[in-house]
Amino acid sequence: MKVAVVQMVSGVALEANLAAARALLAAAADAGAELAVLPEYFCILGRRDTDKLAIQERFGEGPIQEFLSRSAQELGLWVVGGTLPLTIESEDRAAEGQGKAQGLRQTAKVTNTCLVFAPDGRCTARYDKIHLFRFDNGVERFDESRVLAPGSNPVMFELPSRDGHLWRIGMSVCYDLRFPELYRGYAKQGADLLLAPSAFTYVTGQAHWELLLRARAVENQAFMAAAAQGGLHENGRSTWGHSMLVGPWGQVLAQQATDAGLVCADLSVSERVAAHAKIPALEHRVL
Repeated sequence: MKVAVVQMVSGVALEANLAAARALLAAAADAGAELAVLPEYFCILGRRDTDKLAIQERFGEGPIQEFLSRSAQELGLWVVGGTLPLTIESEDRAAEGQGKAQGLRQTAKVTNTCLVFAPDGRCTARYDKIHLFRFDNGVERFDESRVLAPGSNPVMFELPSRDGHLWRIGMSVCYDLRFPELYRGYAKQGADLLLAPSAFTYVTGQAHWELLLRARAVENQAFMAAAAQGGLHENGRSTWGHSMLVGPWGQVLAQQATDAGLVCADLSVSERVAAHAKIPALEHRVL
């Protein structure tokens, strides 16, 4: 199965980001990809954390979800929609009940959600980012919990590819990479491919990005597809980039260092089987 990971340098304007994403998804389809993965926050990297709240959507409706569904259908692709901010329904209902006269709809926090769309335009999987990033090195400070609510459930989906294999795919987002138990759970369920749409900071990415991706691939004997933000953004933030596809033996199959673009690689389940045959580590687990 040919997989494309898309790298973006998203800005503060939703429509411009969607246009950039569409062009890169079209390039992935032209390259023969069956699955294309967009990066975390592909739809917006705002000037403030709270800018996410202004574009939040209810699950199943809204321009960002319509864009992803339409792109998947028109391009004949499986599309992993990076992440977008989704309204927390329980809070939404409370807001409507308490402030209907003011037309309140936005919630004080949202989930950072990755949605998967099949080539017929259906949304087939939803994963809410479980682990929320916090970082402070005295110069840069991030705390996603100020506007994001964490998810709680690992999610896998199945993709019947043209090569005849039913790919089992585990979902994650960015900071999740630092929590190997999530991926080990997917490995126990027979995951062939692990997804990690991300927006690593330049500092943390330079130190840990490739190390974490290759480790998750090797220890779970699965492919990794990591689409990233990569460059200097309109809001002044720098992200590390280096979107990559990694094989189950830990080799980097393809990589986009910086700036917008995409990389593709043909993934074969036989490669995963061969890695397991060489070192059946998953069978040797004791703890």
